[in-house]
Amino acid sequence: MMRDGAAGIVHSWNAGGTTVRARTLVVAIVVGASLTVARAAAAQDLAAKGAELYAAQKCNICHSIAGKGPGKNALDGVGTKLTADEIRQWIVDPKTMTTKTKSTAKPAMTAKFAGLAKADLDALVAYMQSLKKK
Repeated sequence: MMRDGAAGIVHSWNAGGTTVRARTLVVAIVVGASLTVARAAAAQDLAAKGAELYAAQKCNICHSIAGKGPGKNALDGVGTKLTADEIRQWIVDPKTMTTKTKSTAKPAMTAKFAGLAKADLDALVAYMQSLKKK
């Protein structure tokens, strides 16, 4: 598309019956959709890794998801209740979060997971964020 001077007259370049602008729009939509699908797949992969870490770190000793684990400290719906930053804070600094939220959950969560590698922490947070209320 070209504009002529102050009058703002718009000209379309026609290439085989389709304007260049329309082709550009189609390409942008396809690329955008592809990126969205790729991001969603990456998020699912990260959450799946987080689920594996949840099991490997034996989080189900103190927490339950979908009725698996003790009845106390259920994490069902935690992705709806807390932000990713709040979940991360609970994992790395549970004492501060216990005080901040006035939590009375027993036993109190320990900070033994504060030393998780960043990639593992990101995966665990992604998994917790995937636990939405249905």
